[in-house]
Amino acid sequence: MVSKPNIDVTLVSRLIATQFPNWKDLAIRPVASGGWDNRTFHLGDEMTVRLPSAAAYSLQVEKEHRWLPRLAPLLPLPIPVPLAMGVPTENYPWHWSVYRWIEGETAKRERIAGLPRFATDLAAFLVALQRIDATGGPAPGQHNFFRGGALSVYDGEARQAIAALDGKIATDAASAVWEAALAAQWHGAPVWFHGDVSWGNLLVRQGRLSAVIDFGTSGVGDPACDLAIAWTLLEGKSREAFRAGLPADEAMWARGRGWTLWKALITVDGQIDVNSVEVERSRHVIDEVLADHAHGA
Repeated sequence: MVSKPNIDVTLVSRLIATQFPNWKDLAIRPVASGGWDNRTFHLGDEMTVRLPSAAAYSLQVEKEHRWLPRLAPLLPLPIPVPLAMGVPTENYPWHWSVYRWIEGETAKRERIAGLPRFATDLAAFLVALQRIDATGGPAPGQHNFFRGGALSVYDGEARQAIAALDGKIATDAASAVWEAALAAQWHGAPVWFHGDVSWGNLLVRQGRLSAVIDFGTSGVGDPACDLAIAWTLLEGKSREAFRAGLPADEAMWARGRGWTLWKALITVDGQIDVNSVEVERSRHVIDEVLADHAHGA
């Protein structure tokens, strides 16, 4: 077994030819935005091949094969439904998937015709997801990096990042947001959540939200982690429309700010000397979260 496989067209071609020979003559090419947790390739014109890039992400494959076919018929927008699951080989050590291709472009702001309508449609999708029977669904754990669980899992990381960024961000305000999020504990019944609602996992067609993809961090638990899009993409009236469409009380909104702040903090701390574009994007998110907390306090 290889510990860090080189995931490229050659590998995918070999895997398809040996495990799904009926598809071996279909063209294989990388998807333009193939993701980080998984590498994605077109398989012909109607399918994609999706391979985890590390062992931590491989835990998500069997979960998706089990649950996505059950969720899909109950949701108002298309989601990926697996067609086949590949098995590990000497060249690639984890399970992998073949999916039906879903048309659409990732939800960059310039592709969205109207953010408030987009926000309302997204909220409706998340409400529908939360209403699906969660019995037996995957609880927060290693498979989804504890999304849907208690924010306290990341307390050490968040505080360490705040300390490291002293003088670079408003650390007192960040600490206040984090403390408020920790205090706003969740006591509800577990519900389904997506776990990574971001522009790259939302597809648009003709300016409208058309599909939701990448359920690798999905599970059942506290859906507050799904609120991050309110500060990473939405603003003003669209943020208000998103919140109005959700059953999000003050405590859930506070936890949503906490999840968003944690991710932005560790990104700035970890990338500050590496990726200036990502750092500035995350700084903006931090500013949005802190301003929203101050406005609501």
